[in-house]
Amino acid sequence: MTVQEHVGGGVPASPLRSIELYDFRRPSTLAREHSRVLELAFETFARQWGTQLTSRVRAMAQVSCEQVIMTRYDDYAASLPPTTAMVLCTIEGHQSKAVVQFPTSAGLSWIGSMLGGTVTGAVPERQFTAVEQALLGKVMEQALEDLGYSLGALLPAALAVEKVHYNSQFAQAAPTAELMIVARFFIRVGENLAPATVAIPADTILPQLGGAAIAVNQAESHAALRSQLGEVPVTVGARFAPVTITPERVLSLAVGDVLRLPHPQHRPLRLAVDGEPLATAAVGRSGTRLACIVVSTEENTRVENPA
Repeated sequence: MTVQEHVGGGVPASPLRSIELYDFRRPSTLAREHSRVLELAFETFARQWGTQLTSRVRAMAQVSCEQVIMTRYDDYAASLPPTTAMVLCTIEGHQSKAVVQFPTSAGLSWIGSMLGGTVTGAVPERQFTAVEQALLGKVMEQALEDLGYSLGALLPAALAVEKVHYNSQFAQAAPTAELMIVARFFIRVGENLAPATVAIPADTILPQLGGAAIAVNQAESHAALRSQLGEVPVTVGARFAPVTITPERVLSLAVGDVLRLPHPQHRPLRLAVDGEPLATAAVGRSGTRLACIVVSTEENTRVENPA
């Protein structure tokens, strides 16, 4: 939804603003305090994952956490390459699965280093053989142990490797609308740099975050909320009392027909915002334009519809 305000003469009063609808029943963003707690946990995991990779592949490895967000599963899957390694992991007591994702080329280069080889040139994107899956399975099992240790009480359920998928659009780890905590990483092994992600169903973590003791400045929160709500555009309408007619009368309406409204001339109009009564107002004039003069607000006086 885009809103642009104009004043007399067609001159824009403010620049074009983009407004995003927000569902308070299913928030899609993390609170700043919760986001910081998760960032610290995933940064700890990144350091441990880098140490584990170094010992496994016999090459200097470094993992850095770049971002932690909360998003729907279908948006997460759409952000991944069509062909990639998605390690689906079961979560004890939950139907949805966690995901550890990285390019198959990166996995193949790790395997080459584990077997004592030296990877040079571009590595093709392809599926792993049974032997390669077994070798990577050991790496993933150790990574999940590090992830569980790093998250600690935030993820009390145990994780276990289930299987590997290679198509991000067909690997249904969770329902499309389910919210996921997604951490994005960069993994450097030797001279090779590869992106990776870890996605965990949000409902396995958020309850523990909600119970954490977090210092919140209520005055600042209220001020920020009022500031944002004050900028939301709404539609205000002045209404007469409605008239009830039959469908036959509606279908027979023609130019010049007159509909009698059951609204006395002396009674104010109803002002409504998106259908919700707000105030009453008398008809007036401002220059060459019609206007309404507010005579009462809904919180003070409720005007019943006339019979």
